[in-house]
Amino acid sequence: MIISKTPCRLSFAGGGSDIESYYREHGGAVVSVAIDKYVYLTLQTKFDHHIRIGYSRTEEVERVSEIQHPIVRHCLTLLGPQQGIEITSHADIPSKGSGLGSSSSFTVGLLNGLYAYQGRHVSPQQLAEQACHVEIDLCGDPIGKQDQFAAAFGDLRMYHFHPDGSVKVEPLICKTATLDKLQRNLMMFYTGMTRSAGDILKEQTQVLGEQRSAIEKMNRMVEHAHAVRHELEGGNADGVGEILHESWMLKRSLTSGISNAAIDDWYAAARKAGAVGGKILGAGGGGFLLLYVPVERQAAVRQALSQLRRIPFSFEREGSKIIFYNPTTLDAEGGEEIATHSGL
Repeated sequence: MIISKTPCRLSFAGGGSDIESYYREHGGAVVSVAIDKYVYLTLQTKFDHHIRIGYSRTEEVERVSEIQHPIVRHCLTLLGPQQGIEITSHADIPSKGSGLGSSSSFTVGLLNGLYAYQGRHVSPQQLAEQACHVEIDLCGDPIGKQDQFAAAFGDLRMYHFHPDGSVKVEPLICKTATLDKLQRNLMMFYTGMTRSAGDILKEQTQVLGEQRSAIEKMNRMVEHAHAVRHELEGGNADGVGEILHESWMLKRSLTSGISNAAIDDWYAAARKAGAVGGKILGAGGGGFLLLYVPVERQAAVRQALSQLRRIPFSFEREGSKIIFYNPTTLDAEGGEEIATHSGL
């Protein structure tokens, strides 16, 4: 059996600039951090030659081509094995529409597990690039690249998306006290709403292709990513709150699906209670609401948003990793299990 553990992420600024229709012409940048909400994948040799996949539903098939889950089907087509494997997934947060990048964490974790299944270790860069290929090129999802890289690399980082399609990954060099303050002053609430990120991103891509004003707003949001980095590396965690607010005001004006009346009401109530700024994570329309709130105002914000569930979290330093590695094979003639123990 092999188990991979892959973090989800929250982004501070620049989201949307990692979509090809934008970065191919303008280049993009995102600042995000991995958090201690994970997607776990277990991979195990199956007794027979069938393939069994367990997620929100269960599939058992004879051939890879029969798998309905597109990510699993494409990953197994690329890396194998072609038969005799059981794959199950578990997640700490809702698997769809969360805004925490859980779908890409699933892809990165599955690829990491499949490489381990072959006895191979690959770099975070290779995992991220291959996950982008699976989700964007093979599955045809209208998404960006930030989630795959955040899942693979972990930690607090800035991602640069170049017009040639390459991605440069840079850590943020911050004092421990600054990161501690940033983490203490962030609050996250679950709205209870889920939405299709693909539908919102399709509309956003169309708008960016047709409206010059939308391009100008996205240009400003990329500047916000650089501003977040500047504030944090300069030791000013409080500056992030104001940037979050300005960036959210721009993002919610891009398309109608990014926000709604309920989200606007919650955000206004949080601001009135003392939140400096915030945003809906991911494409928008639901999922998790992130807020920057000074510690002394957090009780008031919790009261103002009492109908929402607060989700505590911490920053995660590591990206996707193999946390259990015990490959087994079955003797074809006698059925005797042969086990080897190793670590990656």
